[in-house]
Amino acid sequence: MVTYQFESFMQRVFDATGIASQTELASALKINRSAITQARKKDSIPDKWILQLYRIFGLNPDWIETGSGPTFLKASVADDSIFKNIPKVRARLSAGGGSFEIGSEIKGYYGFRKDWLVTKGNMRKMVLMDIFGNSMEPEIKNGDTVLIDESQKDILAGAVYAVGVDDTIMVKRLEKHPNKLVLHSDNKEYDPIYLKGDEINSIRIIGKVIWICREFR
Repeated sequence: MVTYQFESFMQRVFDATGIASQTELASALKINRSAITQARKKDSIPDKWILQLYRIFGLNPDWIETGSGPTFLKASVADDSIFKNIPKVRARLSAGGGSFEIGSEIKGYYGFRKDWLVTKGNMRKMVLMDIFGNSMEPEIKNGDTVLIDESQKDILAGAVYAVGVDDTIMVKRLEKHPNKLVLHSDNKEYDPIYLKGDEINSIRIIGKVIWICREFR
């Protein structure tokens, strides 16, 4: 076991990787969140955690432990000053009737240039999610991955948002009217969803969709 200031360790890892919480760190290390809570109480960290952070992100073990030396050792890992790692969660957004896959388990991290992210929103509040369903075609297709800024919850007419309604999550184009909120699908085969009065309170704006990635198949 290596004993040192745990809070300093956490802050260095967060800044270098884009990880923003104990839950995300536990997911990356493939451990229980309670293990991190115990390490925090003991002000210590297992050597295998440092090794895992090196393997995943290329972080310099000496830098992780002391803050001295270069941040990265692996040349393939992007410089922290240039790139931000954005988490991709296992939950999927429905482009259809709604998805019950609402877990926040992280599948991995994807690097984006910081200078690009800051022009789009709050990079510390961004997350990637996969799409399934065809209600937003042709703009957003089944299998696409979208980048969501969870800090952008104010509704801009015609913008696309990830939203939660009751126990489901979906991606829709929103339009706000006095005492009415309309959830539009780009696919004309799907009728708009109208929420009125108290029904509007049932919707949760997860965040604004700011970018789409698509693989050719």
